[in-house]
Amino acid sequence: MTGMYKERSIQGKIKKAVESFRVVVLSGARQTGKTTLLRKLFPDRDFITFDPVEDVEHVRADPDFFLDNHPSPAIFDEIQYAPELVAALKRRVDRNGDAPGQYILTGSQQWQVMRVLAESLAGRAVFIDLHGLSLAELADAPQAGWLADWLADPQGRLEQFPGFRYMETPVNWIWRGTLPGVLTVANDLIPAFWDSYQRTYIERDARLMAELSDWQQFSLFLRLAGSLSAQEVNISQLGREIGVTPRTARKWLDILAGTFQWFEVPAWKGNAVKRVSSKPKGYLSDTGLICHGQRISSPLGLPGHPLFGALFETAIINDIWRQADALSVRPGFWHWRAAGGAEVDLILERDGCLFPVEIKLTSNPRPRDCSGLAAFKVAHPLVSLAPGLLVCAVEKPRRITPDVVALPWNWLSTLSAVSPEKAVASGV
Repeated sequence: MTGMYKERSIQGKIKKAVESFRVVVLSGARQTGKTTLLRKLFPDRDFITFDPVEDVEHVRADPDFFLDNHPSPAIFDEIQYAPELVAALKRRVDRNGDAPGQYILTGSQQWQVMRVLAESLAGRAVFIDLHGLSLAELADAPQAGWLADWLADPQGRLEQFPGFRYMETPVNWIWRGTLPGVLTVANDLIPAFWDSYQRTYIERDARLMAELSDWQQFSLFLRLAGSLSAQEVNISQLGREIGVTPRTARKWLDILAGTFQWFEVPAWKGNAVKRVSSKPKGYLSDTGLICHGQRISSPLGLPGHPLFGALFETAIINDIWRQADALSVRPGFWHWRAAGGAEVDLILERDGCLFPVEIKLTSNPRPRDCSGLAAFKVAHPLVSLAPGLLVCAVEKPRRITPDVVALPWNWLSTLSAVSPEKAVASGV
């Protein structure tokens, strides 16, 4: 990644956290750039990376002695490989008092060690997640995401706000994926990158989280989960497809979630009158990994592929998820599906208002593409509902119904230099 460092949208959030909390924990999937980011932000700090095999400086044998040799402020990388350090850290942090920024920790698992860490450092630590690169970060404009502007303006006037498009093709973006490591990899080596990533992930992270007797079967499960991304989670179907019990399928999905490879968006249940789905929708965290699992050999193989629409939705949901993590207050994430089939891909909730989003792979959106948004409005007449967004492949934002704005999938806002409140007030 030499010469390809990308500014991250959560940099300011991390710096403020270090200035306010005694411990900051930066979590995220393998190779999302946690180590690179922290070395860039805090170059003068003592930095120790733990290993799953080697007991680095005998941290597992004598954690208190290790901390004597590495007093705060320090950064401990891959804390999940040194579980014995957690209790010693708690004692040391308490001994050091309320001084902020004592330790920064990173981890690529939410399982066991990270959960114990959260319990042990309750009231002392703040947890921040780092994902793959957002579109704004890829464009070297990390604060230019449109989400903050939209949430700050419930009238939904994004078509009136200045902005620009990140000049990338959706097929290239989806196929290559968004991990920082792909930035310097040529297209013909992308399959090798993802093959190495999957092997490393399964052999190290997944192995530490559960006893898996059949690695080949788990690899098949990962591939199957990718093929079902952007669909409602059906545990029985997942298990049946590869011959495991629903209980095992749920356990394996939890492993994927615990290593930041999978997340689920719960169903919105705000309507007690009409029957609605209660199943969450599941998403793999990077479309590059999905494409690798589906043996899509190049970006040219995407347009005619039956999963292209689901891959597009997965990529957009992931990008919105990453924009949300950079906000001071993260909105709630939901999806909605009625018994009759009407659905809304994403509903964000903040400040008592709902912000619905539909995602469609079209360059010529029409009012009928907003039918799910209209159905949700009819089904929820009493909720505070912002005008909807239809994220698609239009050239520029434009209103397609009085209540829906079509937004380019690669739209970046230029309001980052002006607060949304001032921009709205001045008519920018």
